Amino acid sequence: MRMTVIVLAGALLLGAGWTAGYAVSGQTAADPKIVADKAFEGLTQGLATGKWDGFFALLADDFTFWFPTGKYLGQHQGKAQAIEFFSYVSSAFPQGLRVTEVMRRSGSGQTFVYEFRDEGSLRGEPYKNRVAISLDVCGDKICGYREYFGSDGKTN
Repeated sequence: MRMTVIVLAGALLLGAGWTAGYAVSGQTAADPKIVADKAFEGLTQGLATGKWDGFFALLADDFTFWFPTGKYLGQHQGKAQAIEFFSYVSSAFPQGLRVTEVMRRSGSGQTFVYEFRDEGSLRGEPYKNRVAISLDVCGDKICGYREYFGSDGKTN
C-alpha cells in the first residue's frame, strides 16, 4: 500500500508540474466561443469607429471570407484581402455602422453565428439592415467569415 501511495503521489506531482509548465508556456487551447465573441466585439468596434486593429489582430494569415454582393461578391483569401475589404466597408460608412441589437448568437465546435441589426449612413443615405455572420475559429484566431443579409438596406 505504501508503494502505491508513493507512486500515486509521484504521478500527481509529475502531472501537476507538466500541467503548470504547459499553462505557463502559453500553449493552452483557446476556448473557441471566447475567441469568436472577442472577434465579434472587434468587428462591431471596427464597424462603428473604423478602428479595426483589435479585429485584424484576431485574423489568421490564411483567413477566408465570403460576402454576398457588390465589389467583394464571393469568396476571398488572405488577411491582406480582409484588411482591404473591411477598410472599404469603413469608407462606405464614414460615420460608422452601429450594431443596434444582437438578436442571437449560436454555435458549437469551431463555428459561431451572430444575427444582428445595424444602421448608419451608406454614402449619405439612411441604411438599416439585418445581418447574420458566421465566424470559424482555428486555435486562437478567426480563420473564416461569411456574411448573409437580405433586407433592402433601408429596413431591418
